[in-house]
Amino acid sequence: MEFLNDINIWVEGFAETDWAILVLIVGTFLESLISPIPPDPLLIAMSVLQPSLAIYFALVATIASVLGALLGHWIGKKYGRLVLRKFVSEDKILVGEKLFDKYGVWAVLLAAITPIPYKVFAILAGVLKLDVKRFLIASIIGRGIRYLSFGIVLYFFGEDIRVLMEDYFDNLTLLIIIGFIGSVVAIWAAFKFKFFLPTSDD
Repeated sequence: MEFLNDINIWVEGFAETDWAILVLIVGTFLESLISPIPPDPLLIAMSVLQPSLAIYFALVATIASVLGALLGHWIGKKYGRLVLRKFVSEDKILVGEKLFDKYGVWAVLLAAITPIPYKVFAILAGVLKLDVKRFLIASIIGRGIRYLSFGIVLYFFGEDIRVLMEDYFDNLTLLIIIGFIGSVVAIWAAFKFKFFLPTSDD
């Protein structure tokens, strides 16, 4: 399909420019603060196209994401529940508080690794006055696991993956587009319907 080939040419050209790293930094920073869009697809595309820089890209994503989370923690600590109510209902905030009461800093670590809305936990950690050093350590470990797992794999196998993508580009591009849309929908659904469902004793 001609339009998919055009997309391939554009992505390859963009991913190898200085703008790509800037977009990655901004995207990962905002994803930890306000954005619902995961930066993983861009990180993967950049790493596949430049495997020798995959670990570097992952480190950049980790640092930017943690900085965004630290800002979220500060906002939560300074402005309290009022900020969280912009994102979730009071009942769901109470559920998040119960998770913090039960798991403490481990709740931050889990959110940093999984599709659970990390930004909500970052702000909630500030609201609940979670020690910033413990929050920082959990965030670095969690985000490091998430992004460096991509970086290490693509550093060693990125070239093979690129060859595979060139051979089966049309199908893989469609899968990537579907996967990207699916990931956004999954995060939104987990945020709205599952993870913060009110418990029976609320």
